[in-house]
Amino acid sequence: MSLTLVLGGARSGKSHFAQMQAERQAGPLVMIATGQAFDEEMRQRIDRHRAERGPAWYTVEAPVDLRGALAGLQPGDVAVVDCLTLWLNNLMFAEMDLEAKGSALVAAVQRLQNQVWLVSNEVGLGIVPENAMARRFRDSAGRLHQQLAAVADHVVLMVAGLPMILK
Repeated sequence: MSLTLVLGGARSGKSHFAQMQAERQAGPLVMIATGQAFDEEMRQRIDRHRAERGPAWYTVEAPVDLRGALAGLQPGDVAVVDCLTLWLNNLMFAEMDLEAKGSALVAAVQRLQNQVWLVSNEVGLGIVPENAMARRFRDSAGRLHQQLAAVADHVVLMVAGLPMILK
């Protein structure tokens, strides 16, 4: 039905924006969460996000199998994926093929019959990272964003809590 890519920096308001847009739609709300609680701070962050969403949201944990989580959406579900950069991090940590997984994700979202918001950090606006792994991550995120933006119905860049409509 509709695919929106929401990009922005850390604390730019991208997750809040996507959630508010999804809540304006008719249908069951599904949060597809990619974060993993590897430490106490992240565990608290995840708990806080769940509490802020409230009981209207059903949460699907998808740290690696994002394509499978999207395939599991039911007709009429309204979904937010938060976030693609954590997903890429998880794939890197698991030593998976980022390009193949990214291409599979792009193909999967093109088949969806749901309203979906994909949230991701725009990490390519800063300096060139000093190490090869960080550069690989930045480059992979940039390529994925370009591929998704090409097939998305809408692309929004969040800056200081304000949406800038790109597409």
